[in-house]
Amino acid sequence: MTFALVVFIITYASMLAFQKYRPWIALSAALILTIAGVCGMYPMDWISAITAVDYNVLLMIAGTMGLVTLFVESKMPARMSEMILERVPDVRWAVTVLALMAGIISAFVDNVATVLMMAPIGMAISKRLRISPVPVLISIAVSSNLQGAATLVGDTTSILLGSFAGMNFMDFFWMEGRPGIFWGVELGAIVSAIVLFFLFRKMKQPLPQGEKTVVSDYFPTFLMVLTIILFIIVSFLPSPEDGFWAFIYNLRNGLICCVLCVIGHIRACLRAHNSAPVRRAVKDLDTDTLLLLFGLFIVIEGIRSAGVIDAVADWFYLVAGNNPFVLYTLIVFVSVILSAFIDNIPYVATMLPVVQQIALLMNQGAGMAPYVFYFGLLTGATLGGNLTPIGASANITAIGILRKNGETVRTRDFLRIGVPFTLSAVLCGYVYIWLVWGIA
Repeated sequence: MTFALVVFIITYASMLAFQKYRPWIALSAALILTIAGVCGMYPMDWISAITAVDYNVLLMIAGTMGLVTLFVESKMPARMSEMILERVPDVRWAVTVLALMAGIISAFVDNVATVLMMAPIGMAISKRLRISPVPVLISIAVSSNLQGAATLVGDTTSILLGSFAGMNFMDFFWMEGRPGIFWGVELGAIVSAIVLFFLFRKMKQPLPQGEKTVVSDYFPTFLMVLTIILFIIVSFLPSPEDGFWAFIYNLRNGLICCVLCVIGHIRACLRAHNSAPVRRAVKDLDTDTLLLLFGLFIVIEGIRSAGVIDAVADWFYLVAGNNPFVLYTLIVFVSVILSAFIDNIPYVATMLPVVQQIALLMNQGAGMAPYVFYFGLLTGATLGGNLTPIGASANITAIGILRKNGETVRTRDFLRIGVPFTLSAVLCGYVYIWLVWGIA
């Protein structure tokens, strides 16, 4: 166990120090842990390493990224934003509603892609009014991070939870006779929107009128909606016991994303009479995230086989005792603090099996349903990234856009918005999840 733990710690430290090389660090650690298992240090071989990878998650992410490329190029997100902004009276309302719009899109589209969609609108409004775009884009980024936890397809962390816990698309809305995590996220969105409105309360300038964005193609929007509809439909299909159809069933969401992505790009190529749409999609594909996750799935299997996850679960149980509320509180706020400084994708991927094991230890070893801990983990890890400029990829993307446009982004500028936004949203989600899922 000691060897696996040391490799894991070195892996995390290296990923923090050399973020550019995170995928290769994770893959290297996966290879080391697999070789150690094959050599007999713990029960793990090449087959168990390869089968530990959740290919459904990887296919979902890859397919969704391809669809998002078409969606952004169609200019539909920009037009949707303008339709809302045409109906608000001044800048404070515009910034608040723009952030809410980013959140709504982010519930179904990757957070970074959402920032890329919404940033041009925020920059344009700021330029017309001659105000700093810094707080506008920061608001868009933190709102997109919040709503990523609302649905199965909102963020990589949600996809990880859904796959690990066997949750379908509708389970995020209603599960086992109770409201799902979606409603807790929306409650946090409402409260945090009030916080944003208060922060921008002095910005009462009227909005200028400009040219409307013309949507170039409605088909990508149709594909995005169809993806969600198909997710809902297949979530009700019974699971085959074994064989080929069981294999396909386990990849169902990923295959839906990839098939629709292929259809969308074939059509785009036929319209363009060249392969440029495919080349753009390949260029925009976040291979770093895919390789990182591939390696992490194997790393997690390695530390699980070595007994590290059981040991960490025992430590949480020792600190919290046999009190589910204390344990839930610990999971939420430890996740918030850690996710402010480390990427929440590897953190959630690592902690899901830990949380599952902790739930088995509760009630003097009799165990309890783990969902309150799952949702607490997702809430803390997703929102914790909003505490700092480096806590989430969406934040880094927004700051990068601002700097490319000659803007200086100070840490205090981010904290002024990120801290009150995060605390209000986390506290709402924390209370909601416990009241709905923690109290039997």
